[in-house]
Amino acid sequence: MKILVCLSNVPDTTSKITFTDNNTRFNNAGVQYIINPYDEIALAKAVELAEGGKGTVTVIHVGEADAEPTIRKALAVGADDAVRVNAFPRDAWFVANQIAAFAKAQQFDLILTGRESIDYNGVQVQGFLGELLAIPSVSIAKSLQINGEEITVEREIEGGKEVLAVSLPVVIGTAEGVAEPKIPNMRGIMTARTKPLQVIDAVEVPVLSKIVQYETPPARGAVKLISKEDIAQLVNLLHTEAKVI
Repeated sequence: MKILVCLSNVPDTTSKITFTDNNTRFNNAGVQYIINPYDEIALAKAVELAEGGKGTVTVIHVGEADAEPTIRKALAVGADDAVRVNAFPRDAWFVANQIAAFAKAQQFDLILTGRESIDYNGVQVQGFLGELLAIPSVSIAKSLQINGEEITVEREIEGGKEVLAVSLPVVIGTAEGVAEPKIPNMRGIMTARTKPLQVIDAVEVPVLSKIVQYETPPARGAVKLISKEDIAQLVNLLHTEAKVI
């Protein structure tokens, strides 16, 4: 089985987020980057499925050279080889087109993404990929099992869960529960240095969207404590200030 895992390089959640150029560009100065946590789940499942000579795992990332330490970590976890599309990942449509262009010639049986990236939370790449490759795609998978040429996927839906049987090839966006992220051991770290990391040029993709401005959430206001006996004041504040009733 040939498995492709799509990786995002995202800021660590402990990083302080600021913007530059009149709030039109993310300021990455001093920011620590990590593998997107949902992509780590996808990678762990891919490595699990390929164990014992049952398959190969390729990871792909659309980004610039500063993301290579993140890619090498994926190789240390157990991926066999890696591809970096040498381009700034300007939006989900651009990223999906780059991955699809590479995947079309490779005949992967299974393409795994995280359900979303923790920086933009767009939940778009997985769906775009399925459409661009003309194969089924399933989002927010909580578990998956391979049965020959078919895969059984349990996914979240509003108010419950849904179980699907899908023929390979397929694109799946993984969520918590699919696998436990793996921590690379020393042997994995050493072998990652010699595993292939191919750098390829990006394909042309029309610009369909652009970032106009970033803004941070408003600062939290001061807390007003209301006596539990003063229900009338509480109702008045909820109506006149919070405007929730």
